[in-house]
Amino acid sequence: MPSKPGIRDYVRAAFNARPVGMFIPPNWIGLAAFGFLGLVNPGFWLVGLGLEFGYLSALTSNERFRRLVAGSGLMKARREWQARTNQLLDQLAPEGKRRYVALEKRCYEIREQQSRGAVIPTPGLEEQNQGLARLLWVYLRLLLTRQAIEKLIQQSAPGQDDVERLQERIRNLQLRLKEEKLGDELRKSLSGQVEIIEQRLQKRLEAREKVTFLDAELVRIEEQAELIHEQAILSTDPQVVSQRIDQITATLDGTTQWITEQQKMYGVVEDLLTEPPVLSAGGPAKQSQ
Repeated sequence: MPSKPGIRDYVRAAFNARPVGMFIPPNWIGLAAFGFLGLVNPGFWLVGLGLEFGYLSALTSNERFRRLVAGSGLMKARREWQARTNQLLDQLAPEGKRRYVALEKRCYEIREQQSRGAVIPTPGLEEQNQGLARLLWVYLRLLLTRQAIEKLIQQSAPGQDDVERLQERIRNLQLRLKEEKLGDELRKSLSGQVEIIEQRLQKRLEAREKVTFLDAELVRIEEQAELIHEQAILSTDPQVVSQRIDQITATLDGTTQWITEQQKMYGVVEDLLTEPPVLSAGGPAKQSQ
């Protein structure tokens, strides 16, 4: 989630502010004019400096201007985040993309249900949008992680019976190792094969277990979104729904940490640790193809 603008952000925006239709900020024109006049009489530089300080102070302390700057920063963050999200969605297979878009649509339905009739944004709605955005972000990370692990499984084990095949090889090798007439070198070689195959088998089982866990977490988030949607219909108080969203997102902390560990292990995608901005009012920006 983007941080709130600081004094430097307000001063920079005030310095470069220009009304609609003007290509050059009027502040620049004023500075250029006093700079030129100062060449004739340096006293104009002092006058210009005082006027510039007063102009910047007045504009940066104006609440309407500060809201405009904050809103512009949030819109920029949302555009950048949506572009980043779209890039990640393009990496998903059609089924994963379909599931994400379905959950995204549900989250926006929750948002619209709660904001309906609200004249001005309320703290409850703001917190709710933050929670829904985080829910979506964790869901997308789960989809990407699942796809990456599933791809590795398919590349290393194309057949569905790979685990059974490895187990059968281990049993056959162990039977051979029981033969008394085996030479020491052959016995050592067969024992090494057993050890390697057992490690491969363990990796396969771990990968399958991770996919099973990911499937369960994805379904859990989908069911939680449905529960929130039903509660949003029954309750018009955004604080109540926000508390429910907070309770749900709090349970995802362990999942988020687990995803991070898997990303480090498998190198799934770029850094996904940043928190997303709140949901915008415009609805989903991209639909699945």
